[in-house]
Amino acid sequence: MIISVKEAYDVFTNEKHTVFADCRFNLQDKNRGKKDYQNNHLPQAAYFDLEKELSGEVKEVGGRHPLPDLKKFTEALAERGIDHHTPVIIYDNNRAFASRMYWMMKLINHSKVYLMNGNIEDWKSNGYPTESHSALHSKSHYGEYNVDEELIANQNYVKKHKNKEDVVLVDSRSYERYIGKVEPIDHKAGHIPGAINLEWTKILDEQGRFKSKEELVKYFSDLNDKEEIIVYCGSGVTAAPNVIALWQAGFTNVRLYVGSFSDWISNDKNNIATNIK
Repeated sequence: MIISVKEAYDVFTNEKHTVFADCRFNLQDKNRGKKDYQNNHLPQAAYFDLEKELSGEVKEVGGRHPLPDLKKFTEALAERGIDHHTPVIIYDNNRAFASRMYWMMKLINHSKVYLMNGNIEDWKSNGYPTESHSALHSKSHYGEYNVDEELIANQNYVKKHKNKEDVVLVDSRSYERYIGKVEPIDHKAGHIPGAINLEWTKILDEQGRFKSKEELVKYFSDLNDKEEIIVYCGSGVTAAPNVIALWQAGFTNVRLYVGSFSDWISNDKNNIATNIK
């Protein structure tokens, strides 16, 4: 559930044992998020690193940010005082990394998880308190979890389903990367054949917050006749905000291709499409 900064404050003050999850990260400066957390964070927030807690080991296949072993993920949650029933409010600096963790929490069917539609500056502008030291949490036991397999797609699933008439494959990257004009990260440029481009930043307003439900319904209206939507990006991070925005707009059968384009191109037999004229 996406909640406002004020709603996040209300949950924090009214629901016992609520934990903030700070997911700030910078792909160009990978220590920046942790430094920002140590400098200032929401009360009793626990830090989750994209490439340590929210991703697994990078291998020849699986993409640049593969899904971690979910047992290890629940252990990381437990180390920060989170069990299956703990209310968790996730935030970051741009919605992408928090969305990745939010999707992962949904994947393991966590009972109470919220995505704060704002950042620490929005929080402080409301006069709410922050802290400037690493929070200490009593270790808990996460407990049993069930994986919702209907939220996830792998390379084989994409190959099998992407050409069906009632399925749409959504590329969440910039249009320039989609058409293959530029590729700043991966060793091949272009997109998965058959995919349409819906850049993830278009679901955010000028303040970098998720747009209203009404705006998202309108934005995704061309997808109303589709039974299933598979969303990808470069490595399964910036696709997550699109997945959540689709949920907000009322779509229920939405899968995240976690390996995304970086996994797709790890197989030399996979075709790549470009739209460069």
